[in-house]
Amino acid sequence: MYIAGKTYKWWIVIFFTRRQQVDIPPSLPIYIEHRSHVITCPLCNFENRGVFPEQIRAPIQYGTNVEAMVGYLSVYQSLPYKRIACLFKDFFKLPISEGSVDNLLESLAQKANPVYEIIRTKIQQSQVVGSDETGGRVNGKKHWFFVWVTSLLTFIVSATSRGYKVIEQQISEGFTLCIYVSDCFSAQLKVKAMAHQLCMAHLLRELSNFAENLNSQWSFKVKDLFLRAIQLKKKMTNDDYLKPPKEIKELNEYLDELLKIDYSKFHSKEKAFIKRLTKHRQSIFTFLIYPDVPPDNNASERAIRNVKIKTKVSGQFRNDDGKGADRYAKIRSVIDTTIKHGQDVYNALVCMANCKIVGGLE
Repeated sequence: MYIAGKTYKWWIVIFFTRRQQVDIPPSLPIYIEHRSHVITCPLCNFENRGVFPEQIRAPIQYGTNVEAMVGYLSVYQSLPYKRIACLFKDFFKLPISEGSVDNLLESLAQKANPVYEIIRTKIQQSQVVGSDETGGRVNGKKHWFFVWVTSLLTFIVSATSRGYKVIEQQISEGFTLCIYVSDCFSAQLKVKAMAHQLCMAHLLRELSNFAENLNSQWSFKVKDLFLRAIQLKKKMTNDDYLKPPKEIKELNEYLDELLKIDYSKFHSKEKAFIKRLTKHRQSIFTFLIYPDVPPDNNASERAIRNVKIKTKVSGQFRNDDGKGADRYAKIRSVIDTTIKHGQDVYNALVCMANCKIVGGLE
């Protein structure tokens, strides 16, 4: 553009905005037909039949993707059988009965066995293991679930008893190479381990109860001591574990003083608590000795909470002889371990349904 002997350049800038809509296409099942041709020899009348793929064993059956999805919905999303059947009918246009859901879960649990045993072996070889247990119901009867966890593994077991025999049967060699983190349940404290760590969160809850309801000054002091120890843990560096700071010695000396107090006039529950601490004195501050040992058992509690969610959403397990509870424990162990390895849960279940080892557990 020319004005009064000068040339000007004009730039036109065009701005635009963008909007997107994300949707999903209708989901329809894919039917893959396999045919076995039959030819009869005209000379000898011998009948030659084609062979079906090994996995095709019925006139019509569900594929491994359906099997993985059933496991995903039942075990991971905690849906009951009836709602799973409704979802398949409404969303996938695939009718499926509650009996078929049960059969597919049984099949998936059988395929989970190799991965489940790998998890069991790796748990026993770990340096730090946390454990917890919770109750459930199978066919109206009391049932139990035990869990053992590390930062990368989760191993769940269903049992008819809460006793130590269950732990002994499942982990026959014990945890002789690891630090075992648990609450003060007697069966857990019997476990063979290199060392134990009592859950400080459980101890602090009991101390808070004594302090508030019994106005126990002793409990106030011990609670404050434990909180100081936990705060010290957060500040400690790797060098502090090689050369422990003087604060650790002071904490141990103060705890020994508090445990030597005359508690003959204390409340019976507080007496029992002091006796328990005295008996397991070496298992209180283990977390200040080893860098990877946590002061609490929260990881195990988070793992076992999924069992409670399942029973609240779906109700009790109804299969004979606790089979439903057993297969839930197996598949959930694989799912939780998959999550800890940063993998996609559904893809891992598809892999398992195809009889392949889940990545990260070779």
